[in-house]
Order: sequence, then structure tokens, then C-alpha cells
Amino acid sequence: MSAPFSWIRPEPQGIYIAPADVWVDPSRPVPRALVTHGHADHARGGHGQTIATPATLAIMELRYNTREGASPVAYGESVCIGGDVTATFLPAGHVLGSAQILLEHAGERVIITGDYKRAPDPTCTPFAVTPCDIFITEATFGLPVFTHPPIREEISKLLKSLTDEPESCVLVGAYALGKAQRVIAELRASGHHDTIWLHGAMEAMCRLYEQHGVALGDLRLVSDAPSKEALRGSIVIAPPSALNDRWSRRLPDPVTAMASGWMRVRGRARQRGVELPLVISDHADWNELTQTIAEVNPHETWITHGREEALLRWCELGQRRARALALVGYEDEDD
Repeated sequence: MSAPFSWIRPEPQGIYIAPADVWVDPSRPVPRALVTHGHADHARGGHGQTIATPATLAIMELRYNTREGASPVAYGESVCIGGDVTATFLPAGHVLGSAQILLEHAGERVIITGDYKRAPDPTCTPFAVTPCDIFITEATFGLPVFTHPPIREEISKLLKSLTDEPESCVLVGAYALGKAQRVIAELRASGHHDTIWLHGAMEAMCRLYEQHGVALGDLRLVSDAPSKEALRGSIVIAPPSALNDRWSRRLPDPVTAMASGWMRVRGRARQRGVELPLVISDHADWNELTQTIAEVNPHETWITHGREEALLRWCELGQRRARALALVGYEDEDD
């Protein structure tokens, strides 16, 4: 008789499910992969078969030109892999199409969250709390200092800056998948219905979100603006790498903003030359991480990447079994 949970093995390049011969979010091409979401540190091209939500598969096709071997699974749908492993995809609340994966085998239940957040987000389906035996969680912001403010407060700061500097524009650095679309949707929800101007690298993903039912309003490319003057009093969204790039010189006296959970760290804002730090994250903060573990109430928590030590210590102090995993290839991104 095999030991409990011996069928799931954390390896440096990903999590391997032995009875099904399948990997979860592997860092290299494999014959069969379960993918939680479309960010590059979790989704890679070259797999023989990729099992993911339809939106994640669409994102992967757009970003990595992956089309062959795509196997879509809807939220709440279960698929049998390798004969006796069942995988069910559940919403993770991270970005469009992001999923937790519930794996069931030999009466044991394991959830792999990928990345997730608990805060409301009009661009993706909310996180679903699901009981399990082992809960595999990220810890990107796994320190008590990281508490994300309500996003409406940060959007209010952005709109106030626009009002205070009517002859300028506000240039917002935002990650191209998830963050940019969330900022735009929250601006619309706060009553800002003017044209929002985009760096060219943002357009395709925004259109994909719209194709999946996320309304983003009037979006135009900066390159299509009739003049520099047309951009005054406007919001411009670009990849973080463009904030201090030659591209930004075409903008009228931009106020430089950055939407990221890392803007809680003042040194990071100064390092990037950010005038308006916006603490907007698509990851769970410390309170959400600990809240989620308490609500799921697993027999054991595995911590995959980020600030593992503090979350591990929190579990130990609460008499919760936990361990940190040594996975490679997962990045902090420009969250």
C-alpha cells in the first residue's frame, strides 16, 4: 500500500501527478500539462497536450502561438486523466481564465491554486473556496507588511491626479495580462468613460478580454492620436518597461504611475521613478492568504513560491501542518 499523497510529487520544474503522467504548470515542455493560467511563469508553449480553461487556452494561443493539443475544461467541469485521477477546474480570481485545479485520487483531494486573489475583480470569476486535504498555495505577498488597500481608493488617486494636472496625461504602467484590463474596468466602474489610450503592446490582450465578455469601453492606440495635444487630460496605459522608454517622449508632460502590489514598497517606486504609486495587485495579500488557508482548512498546506518563510511560520503557530516547496521558474512579475 502506497503512502498517503505519494502520487503527487513536487519537482523543481513543476508538480508531477504520477498516476496520470501529467504535470501542473511545468517550466519546460512536457507531453501533457495542466495549466492554471496564462502568465508566462505558469504557461509555456511546446506541450504535447495542454489542459486548461478556454480563456487560458486563448491567451496561450495569442501569446505563444499554441493551438495544437489544446483541451478546454470549463469551470466546475471534471476530467479523468490517466484512468484514475480526476481534475476539476475552479475559479482562482487572478486573471481571466485563471483556475485552481482540484485533483482527486484514491480518496485524497489536493488543490493547486496557481496564483490567486480574493479581492473583487470585474474582469474575472471570483475565487471559489473548496475543502481539500492538501492546499498548495502561492505566497507572492506572504509577509504581514503586504496589505492591499481597496482598489477604489487607488483608482480615486489616479482620477484625482488627472484632475489636478489637466495639461498633462497620466501614464500608468500595468502588466499586459490582467492588470491593465482590471485598471481599465475599475476606471469605468468609477465613472471614467473618456478614451483610454494604449501602448501598442496592450491592444491584442485587451481585445481578447472583450471577446470574452469583459467591457472595457473606448480604447485607442497612442500611435493613432491626431496630435500630442489630444492626449492631454487623458489616461495612457503601457507596459512597465515603457514608463521611461523613448516611447513615452511622445506624451504631454506625463505623470508616471505604476499599478502593482510592489508599490507598497517605497524603494521600488523610487527605483522606477514612479510619481504616483498605485497599490493594485492581482495576488492575495497577507490577510487573504491566511484567511484562505483558514477557510479551506486543509490537513496540510504546501507553499510553492514567494515569501514562504513567514506563511510557513504562521501555519506552525496555528498548529497547522505546512511545508515549503522548492519550485523554480516562478517570477514576481510586475504585479
